[in-house]
Amino acid sequence: MEKPSEISSSKMFGGYNKRYKHYSSTLGCSMTFHIYFPPSPSQKIPVLYWLSGLTCTDENFIIKSGAQRAAAAQGIALVAPDTSPRGLNVEGEADSWDFGVGMQRCATHIHNNVSATILIDQGDDDKFLHEQLLPHKFEEACRNANVPLLLRLQPGYDHSYFFISTFIDDHIRHHAQALKL
Repeated sequence: MEKPSEISSSKMFGGYNKRYKHYSSTLGCSMTFHIYFPPSPSQKIPVLYWLSGLTCTDENFIIKSGAQRAAAAQGIALVAPDTSPRGLNVEGEADSWDFGVGMQRCATHIHNNVSATILIDQGDDDKFLHEQLLPHKFEEACRNANVPLLLRLQPGYDHSYFFISTFIDDHIRHHAQALKL
């Protein structure tokens, strides 16, 4: 297994955004990911993974969300991998923008996690809300499985990074509290 190679590094909120490239044996291609390291990462620090939507790369969240400010304040690292392999010419990938190349292999890494209340913010002006996202079905599934969920419908908000950047600090704090930081 070859070591990831650093592509770039930029200082932000006292920490560093770093971008890496590595070969994924699961996907059979090179992939990229970003890590935001908060200030003073000389000790073990908790990690929060952000899995972007189908059309996003590893850069979208890191560049557009502003999550690093809250991550720095809470001492949490952020990992944002590219969730879709690029340039593999998989049959059918050009037929639909939401094909999701590689998503069947997204759970190939084992990690420790924390059981916590799931927090979802959802804009009620999201064009995908009623036909694709269907948060009420997720809410029902959580209720049936006795999984704690806090679903907050946000009036007038859509599905954009303007929406994400508005509520991301709440989510970073939510995870920090779950980790008892």
